[in-house]
Amino acid sequence: MPAPKTTGRRALLVTSAALLSLSVTAPAALAAPPPSAGPTGPTATPPARMSTVGGARLGMPGTQVDLAPGVPVLPKDLTARSWIVSDAESGEVLAAHNAHWPLPPASTLKMLFADTVLPRFPKDTRHKVVSSDLKGVGAGSSVVGIKEGSTYSVHDLWLGVFLRSGNDAVHVLSAMNGGVQQTVRDMQDHAEELQAGDTQVVSPDGYDAPGQVSSAYDLTLFARSGLQKKDFRDYCSTVSARFGSGEIRNTNRLLSGDSDVPVYQGIAGVKNGNTTNAGATFTGVAERGGRVLLVTVMNPQKHEHNEVYKETAKLFDWGFQAAGKVSPVGELVPPKSAAPGTAQPGASASAHAGQTEGGGSGGKAAASASAGSGAGGAGIALAVAGGLLVLLGGGVFLVNRRWPLPDLMRRRTRP
Repeated sequence: MPAPKTTGRRALLVTSAALLSLSVTAPAALAAPPPSAGPTGPTATPPARMSTVGGARLGMPGTQVDLAPGVPVLPKDLTARSWIVSDAESGEVLAAHNAHWPLPPASTLKMLFADTVLPRFPKDTRHKVVSSDLKGVGAGSSVVGIKEGSTYSVHDLWLGVFLRSGNDAVHVLSAMNGGVQQTVRDMQDHAEELQAGDTQVVSPDGYDAPGQVSSAYDLTLFARSGLQKKDFRDYCSTVSARFGSGEIRNTNRLLSGDSDVPVYQGIAGVKNGNTTNAGATFTGVAERGGRVLLVTVMNPQKHEHNEVYKETAKLFDWGFQAAGKVSPVGELVPPKSAAPGTAQPGASASAHAGQTEGGGSGGKAAASASAGSGAGGAGIALAVAGGLLVLLGGGVFLVNRRWPLPDLMRRRTRP
C-alpha cells in the first residue's frame, strides 16, 4: 500500500483572468457500453455520465482544461480516446480528456498486478515452473519465454513482467500467489482501496477479456501507488537486463527509444500495453525541472507507428510548460486508508515508510542493474531511490515533498 505524507500543497499560480473551459459534451444517446462490454470493444463515444471521483469535471466527456494568460494551448493533434496529465506529487490533474471512460486497459493493468503482488515475495525466492503455472496464457499474447521445468527467481519473473510484458511471467507469479482467480480478487480489492472504481479485473495480465476495463484516471492511480515501492520503481525504469541465456529490452519506447521515438528526457517508466480491443495504452512518469508528472494515454485513433508514445510525449511537454500556470481540473484521490480520519495523528509513519520501501525487498537501482547486465549506454535509465510518500499526522494524502530527484536519474550516453 502506498505510504502518503501530510504537508502543505504546493500553490499553483492562477491569474485573475477569466478561465476558458475546453469541455466538449457528448449526447447521452451515444453513450458507450458499461464496464460489462464484451470483447468487441467500446463504441467511439464516451458515456455522457462517468465517475466523478477526483472532481466533477473529470466525470464530464470531452477535454477538461482551464487556460489563463501564459498557459500554453493543448496539442491539436491528439487522437486518443482518453488521456490525463497530473502532477505526481500534489495529485493535481492539470488536464484530462474522458478521464473516467472505462476502456480495455491491455498490459497497463499489470501496474495494478505489480502493485498488488510485488510486496508478497522476496526477490531472491526461486520457483520451479510446472505446467499448471502457465495454464490460461492467452494465445498470441506477449511472453518472455518462461519454460516448464525451469527454475526462476522472483526478480527474473518481475523483469519479464515489466520489460517484456510477459503474460507467462504474470501467470507464474499468480500461481505463486494462490492462483489466477485469487490474484484477480486481490487486484480488485486493491483497486477498490485505491478508489479506482472504473476498473473491473478479469485477468491479471490485462489480456482482452469480456468485461475487463479500466480508465486513464484509474491507471494513473495504479502508477502513482506503485511508484511508492522501490522495487516497482527499479523494475519499471530498467532499460534492459539479462534473462535466461539472453537479454531482454524494455518495450516502453520513451524509455528505450525507437527509430521514430527518441528517449524522452527525464522518463522513469512506467508501463505500456497493446491488444486488439484496447489498442495502444501507456502510462508514463517523467521529471523535469524538479517537477514530476504522470501521463496516461489510451487508444489513439491515429494508427501510426508508436503513436501512443508520440501523443504521450506531447502531453508531457505541455504539462511541463503549463504546470504552475494552469488551474487544476481535479485531483488524484488518496487510497481509502489514507483519507482524512483514517489514521491517528503521527501514527505509524515509519511503519508505512518501511512497508513502502520494503516491497519485494533489497533490489539494486535499475540503472545499475541494467549496466551490470550488459546494457551500459542504453538511453536514460531512471532509478528512483528512497521513500516517496509518507503517511503522517491525520492521514491526509498531501504529497508536496520532493521526490528524491538527485538519486532518481542515471544519465548515460546513448550508443
